[in-house]
Amino acid sequence: MSEIVKQAIEHWPFVSALLRKPKTEKDYDILVMALDELLDEVGEDESHALIGMLDIIGDRIEGYDLEHRPMPVNG
Repeated sequence: MSEIVKQAIEHWPFVSALLRKPKTEKDYDILVMALDELLDEVGEDESHALIGMLDIIGDRIEGYDLEHRPMPVNG
């Protein structure tokens, strides 16, 4: 087993709530809070080590919004 997979297995319990697709409002709320905290930490630094996590969480939130909170269609 590769070292990176071993590390992922070891750390998964600590990050899994932030990387899973949200299935409930509670999951969604956890991600929104985490995104806010990460934005405070990362700021404008696009080379920050946590930028990838920020992108993943943002994508998860956007996906949930599109599925559960679609924008109304005018017309």
